[in-house]
This record gives sequence, structure tokens and C-alpha cells, in this order.
Amino acid sequence: MTTERKLPEILSVATIAKTRIFEVQAVDLRFSNGEERQFERLTPQRRSSVMVIPIQDQHLIFIKEYAVGSERYELGFPKGIVDPGEEPIASANRELQEEIGFGAKRIEFLRSLYTGPSHMFGLMHLFIAEDLYPSKLEGDEPEPLEIVRIPLAKIDELLADPNFAESRNLSALFMLRDYLASGRK
Repeated sequence: MTTERKLPEILSVATIAKTRIFEVQAVDLRFSNGEERQFERLTPQRRSSVMVIPIQDQHLIFIKEYAVGSERYELGFPKGIVDPGEEPIASANRELQEEIGFGAKRIEFLRSLYTGPSHMFGLMHLFIAEDLYPSKLEGDEPEPLEIVRIPLAKIDELLADPNFAESRNLSALFMLRDYLASGRK
């Protein structure tokens, strides 16, 4: 184990850029050894997100949606922001209904992880959803999402596929594989 370190002192925080969606802050820090540095981060909104691994009939259910960062359609699990006052598990079930048209009778928390702590808050709660039933809620996607079903037996093939490269989805799939191998299911 590592020893507890003293957190750097925040000397100042200033907004240096702002768009419709993002705000970038410059954060001046002083470390315990006296060294001072400026870091940049996306302004923390302190709202977490969820990602849900839906399983139905021994198949994983993915969505394929456009990602402007990679400028291509990416295969991934349903995900979204937790609304104010909403519990993450409720958010997970809502996102399922918005993105794949199913609710879940059984949702199990797998773990939480940070998706980019060097530059943003990015806390994501990961869930496994089973016992799915048809239920559709209106989402905020700009176009219909493509639903893709992949057999659970093909997890290793998917993990080896260079086109399946988004880190949050890879992490989720590795954790699911370990979860299934442990016999917890």
C-alpha cells in the first residue's frame, strides 16, 4: 500500500474557455514540495454517469452510435448521465429504455470507475441488466440507434477486435468476463 499524501493546495481556478457543452478551467496548484503548476480540466459538474451491460438470451445487447471524437460509429453499451435526484440504478434502467427499448427486472451493480480523472470528474457506475422486458422511453439521440446483439460466447473475439476500442466499453467487457468466470452469476 502507498502512504497517504498531502493534496496539493489550489491557488486559483479560472475559466479559460466555454462552449455550449464544455467549460475548461485552469487550476493553479502548489504541491507539498513547493512546486507550482497549472493544470487544465473540464469543469467538474459532479454528476456521475452510468453504463449498462444488457444480457438477453445469452447475448450482449450493444448500441451503435456516432461518436464525434473518433468521427465514426462506435459499438458500445447503453450509457448516460444520472439526472439530479436520480439514483444510479434508476438511471441505468431509464437509459436501457431510452436506448434499446427494454427495461430490466434485475439490475446488479458491478463497480464504479473514473473515465479520465486527470482532466475531468468522470465517475461512471457500471451495471449488469438481465430479465429484460419491452419498455420504450423517449431519449435524446439525434438519430435512431442501431441495436447489435453479440453472443456472450464471443466476448474474447470482441475484446481482440481492433474496431472495438472505446476504453469504457473495453473495461466493462473485461469486468463482465471476470464476473462470469467467477461464477457470481
